[in-house]
This record gives sequence, structure tokens and C-alpha cells, in this order.
Amino acid sequence: MRSGGILMPLFSLPGKYGIGCLSEEAYRFADFLKESGVSYWQMLPLGPTSFGDSPYQSYSTFAGNPYFIDLEELIRLGLLTEKLCDAAGLGPDPETVDYAGLKKNKTELLRKAYENVCRDRTLLSQVDAWAKTQAHWLPDYCLFMALKEENGGRSFQEWPDDLRMRDPEAMTKAEKRLAWQTGFYTWTQYEFDRQWKALRRYCRKLGIRLIGDVPIYVAADSADVWGRPELFQLDAKNLPTRVAGCPPDAFAAGGQLWGNPLYDWEEHERQHFSWWMSRMRRLADLVDVVRIDHFRGFASYYSIPAGAKDARVGHWVKGPGNRIFKVMKEELPQLSVIAEDLGFITKSVKDLVRRTGFPNMKVLQFAFDPDDEYGESMYLPHNYGTNCVAYTGTHDNDTTMGWLSSLDERTLERVRRYLNAGEEESFRQLTARLRDAALLSVADLCVIPMQDWLMLGSEARINTPSTLGGNWEWRMKEGEAGSALAREIRVRMAESGRVPLEWRKGNED
Repeated sequence: MRSGGILMPLFSLPGKYGIGCLSEEAYRFADFLKESGVSYWQMLPLGPTSFGDSPYQSYSTFAGNPYFIDLEELIRLGLLTEKLCDAAGLGPDPETVDYAGLKKNKTELLRKAYENVCRDRTLLSQVDAWAKTQAHWLPDYCLFMALKEENGGRSFQEWPDDLRMRDPEAMTKAEKRLAWQTGFYTWTQYEFDRQWKALRRYCRKLGIRLIGDVPIYVAADSADVWGRPELFQLDAKNLPTRVAGCPPDAFAAGGQLWGNPLYDWEEHERQHFSWWMSRMRRLADLVDVVRIDHFRGFASYYSIPAGAKDARVGHWVKGPGNRIFKVMKEELPQLSVIAEDLGFITKSVKDLVRRTGFPNMKVLQFAFDPDDEYGESMYLPHNYGTNCVAYTGTHDNDTTMGWLSSLDERTLERVRRYLNAGEEESFRQLTARLRDAALLSVADLCVIPMQDWLMLGSEARINTPSTLGGNWEWRMKEGEAGSALAREIRVRMAESGRVPLEWRKGNED
């Protein structure tokens, strides 16, 4: 069935306290989606952000980001006061996320809230009961965060040997010494989970499905690597021997050096991919559809020696292929998956996508090579099949307006010719034409970034790959997602046959 979605990170929502979160604004955005005839809300990874504030570099692949906890809900529960929250100085610029301020000030507010939680035995028992259901990941995460705090925020690779290597005696002492701190991190996860699932229930009631995102790799400095070192390519001191990245190309002469530790896929397979199944099961508890980032890494992955200055010295290694997805389909048969198969695509990657049957991604901004004389690009809409997801751009692309303004004359002319657009048409008009090209394609699902509906330029770009600073910060202005825009979007969704049957005129709830 044809349907439409909007890509909008949770952190990009407006709101009072410095970052888009699980506040009233999230519920109003869900209402906006319903009013717009849009049935999918795609987000970015939900984990606690670490290096560079990237949601793709998280302290845990299982945990939720405490920054997303709604402070106004804590005020309603009597755990904080409005005066205290207002005085914290969160969000001086309502259009930008200030991660440094959140790390210092929101964390301190959450600690004050936990002090009040500790006075409520009933609430503590609820937290404890929930924690027992998450025992396969939560204790490691909470102790990891408490130890990280005790060690001045340093990477676990720089901790004392007994803690880095998880010596049993040292671990027991740490658990006793840091009991309050681990209790705090346990409560933040409980509260994130509670607030998130309330939003998910609301979205389900509206008929909105949530698309989550799972990065293929985990951060080097994470509870995942510290807690399960046998699953990664590490040396005897639990330090990475090989790391992830991409080879040199026209965009990066030295390639991309991501630095994530690579998996020991043989060990994963010996364990019947149980860690991966736990990871996917946890995400399936939070969202309706999972987008797997860097899907090509399951066919073959780029391996770089740890300590290399760039990615030139890496090489390709065969991945687990379809074996992991056969297990996934056995254990999680109801899980819906989108394969992010962008980048350096080979026959083996295409074969893997075909064997899994997962829909893959088509991004219009990749479609317009001026030397593609015969329109052979797989990203041009006339070459799509139905089993795919069409996008104008993703979180790693510029906004469509920004992208158009950056094009050289030949590429821009290629765009105009394909869209049958006149020379006098503005970037705004071309953006609308590109949106329509994606919506009118045969792709079963079409997801448009919110910035492309708002007609925003490069100032609203989410991320510029291989750069630090200025990323993951954009926030939508209060009131921009209003009824006038919702009506415009609904018209485009309706004309492209993407409004769900039960939502159509005469059959609405």
C-alpha cells in the first residue's frame, strides 16, 4: 500500500528547555502528521549521544537519551519545580540544540529529580520492577556511565586496568561504591522508556507508525564494547585492533575513518547472533519499523588498522550476509526493516538486499549526474521498483533548497531537464517539483525531510559527514508545523495516492 512519511528528528522539535523531547510538542507533531495525511514519522537513533553529539555515536545501543526526558512532565509529577527548570538556562537559542548546556544543566536537573524519586518507595519499586525486564543490558550501561563519571568522562579504554578489563573484584567494589549513581542512571532509563511509550501509544491511536534507526556499528567508548568485548575485534587489553570506515573516493581523498570497533562476526555467529537479536528486539519495543544504517556492511565491510591516520590502508572483508537476517526473520518475524544501501554499492550488496526482501532507499539528490546521458541512475524515479523508500534527501544530505543552490551549472541544468522545469523557476519551485517526483514515484513509501516541506536552506541541515561541530543542532521554529502547511502536505499526499484509505474523506476517525 502506498504511504507517506516525514523525516523529523526528535531533537529538532521546538520546546521550552533546549532540545526537542518527549514533551507536548511531540504529541502536537503527531497530530500534525495525521492532519497532513502522513502515516510514518521517521526519526534518528534514540541513544545517549557521546563524541560529537552524534546519535550514531552512542554510549549504548540499548539505552534512550536522557536529554529526551520531558522536564515539564517531571514538574507535573512533583519531582522538579518550574522555577528550578526555568533558572537552569536551557535553550538560550530556540532554533539550536546546545549540547554542552544540556550535559551540564539538564543532567543536574535530572539528578535533583532523582533525589525526590529516592523519597518515594512506590516509585522506586516501579523502577526496580522495570529494571528487571531489562537485565540483559541495563546494569552494564548504568555501571559504565557511573564509572565514566568517576573517571572524569574519559573513555573506558583509559580507565584503570582492573575496571577496563572488568576484574570481578573491582566490579563488585564499584557496584557498591557507585550504588546511588547507578540508581540514577537506572531511573533515567525508566523515565525515558515510560515517556517514550506514552508517545508511541498516542501515535498508534492516530495511526502513525514510527520508523527508528539502528547504526550498524557501536561507539568505541560504549557500554556495548566494555560489557561484551568478545563480540568485537579487540586485543588482549580490550583495545580495538581494526576499526570501521569507508575507502577514498571523489568526496574524501583519505577516505572516511569512523573509528568504530569492528565485529567479530565468527563469534556472533557462534552465539546465533543473540546480541543482535537482543538489540533488534529492544528497538522493536520502541518503534514500528527499523532502518538499518550502512546495510552494505553486512555484505562486506571496510576494515582499517586501529591507529591509522586515514582510511587509505583499509581493505574489504566479507560480512555475515543473509545468515544474520535468516535468524532475525525466525526470531522477529513481525519486524519491518528498511535497508540503507547507500554509498559504494556492489553486486554482493544488491544481491543481499534482494535476498532479504527488505525495501531499500532511493535518494533524489544522488540522481542527477550530468554525464548520465541515458537516465540510468538507480536514483532517478523512473528506475524505481515498488519495494523501496523514496527520499529527496536524508539527514546526511543538505536540505533540497541548500543542495540546489550549491549545484554547478551542468548538474542544475540536468535537474531542470529531468523535471521539465523552466529556466525562470526558482529553487523553491524546483524543491516542490523534486518533492512531487518522489511522491509520484512507484515507491511504496516516500519520506520527505521536514525541512523540505518548510522550504529551508542549508541553515537547517542536520549533518555534514566527516565534520565536527555545528551538526545535529537544527530545531524547527514554534508554529511552523501549522494547519496551513498540513493542508498543503495533505493535498500532495492525496494526489499521489499516499493517504491511508481509512483516513480519506468520509472515513476519518
